[in-house]
Amino acid sequence: MRDRLRRDLIDLMLIPGLSGHEERVAAAVRARLAEAGLTSRTDRLGNVIATLPGDPAAPSVMVFAHLDQLGFFVRGIDDDGLVRVERMGGVPERALAAQAVTLCVGEGRDVPGVIANKAHHATAPDEKYRVLTAAEIAIDTGHGSRAAVEAAGVRIGTPVVYRPQAMDLAGGRIAGTSVDDRAGCAVLLELARALAGRTGLPTVHLVFSVQEEFNLRGAVVTAQVLQPDIAIQIDIMLASDTPDMAARGDMALGAGPGMSLYSFHGRGTLNGVIPHPAMVALMERTAAAEGINLQRAATVGVLTDLSYVQTVGQGVASVDVGFPMRYSHSAIECCDLSDLETLTRLLDAAIGRIGPGFQLDRG
Repeated sequence: MRDRLRRDLIDLMLIPGLSGHEERVAAAVRARLAEAGLTSRTDRLGNVIATLPGDPAAPSVMVFAHLDQLGFFVRGIDDDGLVRVERMGGVPERALAAQAVTLCVGEGRDVPGVIANKAHHATAPDEKYRVLTAAEIAIDTGHGSRAAVEAAGVRIGTPVVYRPQAMDLAGGRIAGTSVDDRAGCAVLLELARALAGRTGLPTVHLVFSVQEEFNLRGAVVTAQVLQPDIAIQIDIMLASDTPDMAARGDMALGAGPGMSLYSFHGRGTLNGVIPHPAMVALMERTAAAEGINLQRAATVGVLTDLSYVQTVGQGVASVDVGFPMRYSHSAIECCDLSDLETLTRLLDAAIGRIGPGFQLDRG
């Protein structure tokens, strides 16, 4: 399992897929689902859905992870060929200087670039500690003129992402671009393989959603159509095992999957998730039975699609589960393969416990 998770994760990390432009990632996911013998479909927004029919007397389940990543859109090109962009999603501006990027004009034709950083030798003392905003940065593609940049296929609206990369670190850890949430997609693919052909399960909808980084748009559309009774989101859990994060919780890489007991954005979108108690109990009982250490999180500043999915129809019994991750939303994020493996086992076993008698009533 771990080898497949690693292969899928790295392969998906190396495919660019800005929000609204997830088609290349979606194609790779559909191909892997087909290899597992599963038929998938794609809705108008781009969500990839594979449904495994099950016992109609049991609550139906939607398990989902998002395909997209954050980045930029081109807003203009200067006469000297420098490219100006608008930020898309929660891009940390203090981590942008000198980053390599990819301007996505078409598979096999993408344009490499670098975010310009003023020469240190010419930087005045009052500039050394100032972070440029996204509106101020410029991307150098080497072309030297607007005409040359446009001839390469770059236009206003062209998607831009961190240059896709992946690397193995010690101890089974993987670092690189878009671990959020290509690691969740890798887990969902492995879960699909585990569930394929199984009997005695509820109906399970496996959803690879789009535009999560763009105000959480994709999964809610699918939920409105599928009308699931239960929703399980697979996404990152903020690791707090580095000095800069130690006060934020008790979530460590390599210590097992995580479950969110409370999330609230607290900035702009005043939304979040307090999970359904039946889903909390299911995950806790399953983890105990499977010998899996289930970590817990309660976090302000985090938001997932589940915030909106939980309010669809008559309400959806929801829970966020995921994997610890370091360095969120930077060009290099980091996760541990052992956490992805135990998260897959947890989800597989938990879904197997959802039968006709599974109660979702409150009070």
